[in-house]
Amino acid sequence: MRIHFIVHESYEGPGYFTEWAGLHDYQVSFTRVYLNEALPCEVDAFDLLVILGGPQNPHTRQEECVYFDSLGEQAFIKQAIVRNKAVVGVCLGAQLIGEALGSTYQVSPYQEIGYFPIALTESGNVDPKLAEFDLAEVVGHWHNDMPGLTSDSRVLAVSEGCPRQIVRYSPLVYGLQCHLEFISEQLAPLITHDQPAFNTKSRGKYVQDPSVIIKHDTTRMNLLLAGFMDKLVQAYRDY
Repeated sequence: MRIHFIVHESYEGPGYFTEWAGLHDYQVSFTRVYLNEALPCEVDAFDLLVILGGPQNPHTRQEECVYFDSLGEQAFIKQAIVRNKAVVGVCLGAQLIGEALGSTYQVSPYQEIGYFPIALTESGNVDPKLAEFDLAEVVGHWHNDMPGLTSDSRVLAVSEGCPRQIVRYSPLVYGLQCHLEFISEQLAPLITHDQPAFNTKSRGKYVQDPSVIIKHDTTRMNLLLAGFMDKLVQAYRDY
């Protein structure tokens, strides 16, 4: 299995995704957008595309962030989907999938930073790739926005702060607004980058204290991600 990661920022890496890939001896490659690395020339260079998060949104212009070519990424994602690759987007990545498929991202009702529960919808409860999820699971969050929906998409999980936490666009294409990939050691750089969000005078109702975030045990949600990815890989092989 060949997995390609699009990484938008040095402080928002793949986390548990790479641990999971290593356990299976999968081949991994990266486009580090923040280093101006180019996307692969051919989508046939990989089987699974994982698009990670970042502080940008799909409408961020290159005048605002010189290394982020949103339209270029969307075209690349669309090409991967058309070629029946498995595609997973996390946070910004989920929003880019929606845009690539013709929908528009939206601002989430609340900013969420920390660990809060998501709840499966009826569609999520019967999606086989989420079979290991309980009806409610505490997972990671670090977002202000949420992915757009297409006529064929289904919302699989919601939270009190965001009504689009997991979206299925097709049996091989999923958007995760939440962060199942977080591992504790990668969170300090994120906290440093978003320090103003933790101002006690203006902190939102779904923004936890950094000390709480750092101490959270991510084992359960990492295992959920592993189970989900195992089933997605199998679906790709069976396609």
